[in-house]
Amino acid sequence: MNTRSWDPGQWRLDRRTFLRQSTCTLAVLSLPVPLFPFFPQQMRQGYVKPYPALFYQVRVNQKVKCLLCPRNCEVKPGERGDCGVRENRKGVYYSLVYGNPCAVHVDPIEKKPFFHVLPGTPSFSIATAGCNLHCIFCQNWEISQAKPEETYNQDLPPEEVVAGARKADCPTIAYTYVEPVVFYEYMLDTARLAKKAGILNVCHSAGYVSPEPLAQLAEVLDAACIDLKAFDDSFYQELVDGELEPVLNTLKTLRRLGVHVEVVNLVIPEKNDQPEKLQAMCRWIREELGPLTPLHFSRFFPLYQMKNHYPTPVSTLEQAREIALKEGLKYVYLGNLPGHPAENTHCHHCGKLIIARRGYMVGEVNLKDGKCRFCGTKIPGIWRT
Repeated sequence: MNTRSWDPGQWRLDRRTFLRQSTCTLAVLSLPVPLFPFFPQQMRQGYVKPYPALFYQVRVNQKVKCLLCPRNCEVKPGERGDCGVRENRKGVYYSLVYGNPCAVHVDPIEKKPFFHVLPGTPSFSIATAGCNLHCIFCQNWEISQAKPEETYNQDLPPEEVVAGARKADCPTIAYTYVEPVVFYEYMLDTARLAKKAGILNVCHSAGYVSPEPLAQLAEVLDAACIDLKAFDDSFYQELVDGELEPVLNTLKTLRRLGVHVEVVNLVIPEKNDQPEKLQAMCRWIREELGPLTPLHFSRFFPLYQMKNHYPTPVSTLEQAREIALKEGLKYVYLGNLPGHPAENTHCHHCGKLIIARRGYMVGEVNLKDGKCRFCGTKIPGIWRT
């Protein structure tokens, strides 16, 4: 196996460089997120390559029942599941997004966001069209709520994803931007090849997946950043078109199977920012996932079908963080607020600064062999491959 060592020193910046590059980062963050491909010459509108799907049952009259996610769609011949990317063709279920991503980027790992996985390193990031949820506040709705024939896709089979990651010197491959569960077969095959090549697999997911496929994926998944959109089932039903319980089960399963987990909560004013709901969520995280689980509170900006709403006040995010800290969580971050002190990581034992951040830029790193350089306490996360 070809494994790589990560030396935090090679990514460390001196103070002057850190501040200069942070200014550039702030300028970049003010722009819309582009979806430029890694291999632009290969993009084709509507490029689709059907591939046999996993996790479904054939029913009477060639109808199939999808078992990939909690929706358990019953799909008639010639029709598709709710995600729009899985199709029943005469009783055989096919994925229409295997090996044809519409987004391929090299991103900072902090963008996922992962703050406890190889800080300061690039991550080879892919996504296809489609999603099995329908959040009215989605930031990537142009591709998540699209069908694969509506997006510009490229022919990029799993082995070429791994080759691309190696070429870009990325220690991780991230399955992200949309819900990666919808391109499950593609993700699973790529992850298996990546693991053999010594590349880590990480994903950003809403956690809306059934137990059996989740368990198989966990065998090759190193880290998962899971959106816990609210601690309120009515929020999921009204704004997400889903349910809360499957997401909680996913988080507990990943924790039990040894996958590194970070949790993201997008705080939307008047929707999921009630202090009692935040307190209940943080208490659940502490009790079920552990007090050292990194939690990211992210600022909401008006997008998609919530353009008439207003951004999250900074004070609301700071209050959410205080609630989390009082509930005993040790690593609580604020996202979409470049330059805020709550982007930094402090040792949960001695309290000293161990990772400095500004936006996606990483500055001072005080870790040695995954431990605090000052007191020797082991810090939860993945610090080298």
